[in-house]
Formats: sequence, structure tokens, C-alpha cells
Amino acid sequence: MATKRQKPSLQQKKEEVNRKAVLWTALSVLLLIILIVALVIIGEMTTS
Repeated sequence: MATKRQKPSLQQKKEEVNRKAVLWTALSVLLLIILIVALVIIGEMTTS
């Protein structure tokens, strides 16, 4: 009878999900900042 492979622990899965969540959050904030800066620059160019 073959031995069953152990399932990965829940702690390991939770850390992986948290890492992805942090990455997505950081990326979203960065894109938001870039968008705001671009809109401010475009607004400054049109009012000059």
C-alpha cells in the first residue's frame, strides 16, 4: 500500500496568499500614483 503524500500546511498557503495580496496592493497603489501624476501634468499643460 502506497503512503499518501502530506498536504502542505495551512500556514504555508496563507503566507503565499498574503505575499500575492501585498504584491497586488503595492502594484495598484503604484499605478494609482502614476495615473494621478499623469493627470496633474496634463492639467498643468492645458492651463498654461
